Amino acid sequence: MNILLSRVGFETISPEMFHLHKLFFEDVTLVEDDSAEAPVDYRWDIRVRDEEDLIEAAAKLERVGGPAGAWERTSKLTVGTEADGRKRAFRKAVCSAMLQTLQDATGIEQPWGILTGVRPTKLMHNLLLKHGRAEAKRMLMEEYLVTERKAELLTDIAERQLKVIPDLFALDREVSIYIGIPFCPTKCAYCTFPAYDIRGQNGSVAAFLEGLHYEIRETGRWLKQAGLAVTTIYWGGGTPTSIEAHEMDALFATIRDSFPDLSLVRELTVEAGRPDTITPEKLDVMRKWGVGRISINPQSFTQQTLDAIGRHHTVKETVEKFKLAREMGMNNINMDLIIGLPNEGLAELELSLAETEKLMPESLTVHTLSFKRASKMTKNRDAYEVAERDEIAEMMARATAWTERHGYVPYYLYRQKNILGNLENIGYALEGRESLYNILMMEERQTVIGLGCGAVSKVVFPVRGGEEGPQRIERFPNPKEPSVYNEAYKQYVDKKLRLLDEAYGAALSGV
Repeated sequence: MNILLSRVGFETISPEMFHLHKLFFEDVTLVEDDSAEAPVDYRWDIRVRDEEDLIEAAAKLERVGGPAGAWERTSKLTVGTEADGRKRAFRKAVCSAMLQTLQDATGIEQPWGILTGVRPTKLMHNLLLKHGRAEAKRMLMEEYLVTERKAELLTDIAERQLKVIPDLFALDREVSIYIGIPFCPTKCAYCTFPAYDIRGQNGSVAAFLEGLHYEIRETGRWLKQAGLAVTTIYWGGGTPTSIEAHEMDALFATIRDSFPDLSLVRELTVEAGRPDTITPEKLDVMRKWGVGRISINPQSFTQQTLDAIGRHHTVKETVEKFKLAREMGMNNINMDLIIGLPNEGLAELELSLAETEKLMPESLTVHTLSFKRASKMTKNRDAYEVAERDEIAEMMARATAWTERHGYVPYYLYRQKNILGNLENIGYALEGRESLYNILMMEERQTVIGLGCGAVSKVVFPVRGGEEGPQRIERFPNPKEPSVYNEAYKQYVDKKLRLLDEAYGAALSGV
């Protein structure tokens, strides 16, 4: 699908414009006037009127060839008083006019309006801080074209996050820690996380653990020197419980010996996502070190689906390991379900919800399947049949209704590119069982230091007196492949600590 975009009133095609079209057309290319070599299916004509305090964008879309068709919409926005207010208003006005036109042309409504980013709740927090609840909702609906239901959802989640973490915007002197264990029993077809067969040849487990111990020690040394406390620690991957119980125990001991006062850590989570990796010995280790929250993730309770996506555990094993964790004192368990897995529809979702109801985990994360670029599923998409947009939306509605009936409340949300039905992933929890790490990681209000293979650090530079504009955030990824990590972890640790010095040195010395 080639769409010609006239460059009237702006310099180039923005990423937002491209992502808007991807919501309506699976395969789309936006071309400019002077690069339209391939046959064009649609043609845009964009006109912008830029006045002192008002920007008006008119977007007209015409079909080229085939049945005649033309659609046109206009969007008006008041220019903000901020330094970049005119630029942002310009972009929103053009995207709003285009979105409404595309909805008219295709008959597809986009509940998230012109929002195409991963973190809509981050925007909601900013709007709440500046404008309050009523005005923030109005702006979402009128300026971003978000539906009332989604705007209400974002408002509820943002307010709940502030209830769960009252000092969400005052955590400059604390960080959270992510520990990445890059091994799994097998790799799921939809997965793009660092997840390597623990029996494979991509770097030895022993060498990786040696590097991780070093990273923990050096990071702990830096944290003590900087005078920073740790808010949360989260073990992810991969599947952390793929390594042996004694290896987990040794890592916890290094954390205790290296990090600042662990009694101040508010939450310690281990992602024990694959039931086939959970043993009594590993649960004993987690209990010994005070792990307060774990995840046991079925994804689906249909065995045929598990087989198709490469999860080599049984439905029965999920139930058995959940009950084992309960018997061994784990009283804060999360489970994940994925809507839209291959060959699944409403019946399979209802089965998964019914089985979840028998277990009643403290939190439930409902994901919508996303075709991630590097996943096996995306590379072989024709081999996987998934539900259509309307059925996906109904499945999400059923899951939402189920959580409401059972006392779960939404507490964090994020979106992904190529997510089915242009929907979202939502974390639900019983009152008081929300994951602090999930909130902190998603809202980017605090530095998260990533340790281990594939771990990504997000360094949030503290705001210093007199500074204005958006907060600076630097992303620092560790190598994804164990063999590369094993060879170069010392260099990566050194670079990361220099970045942390840059972020915190002046702020913590009072400059």
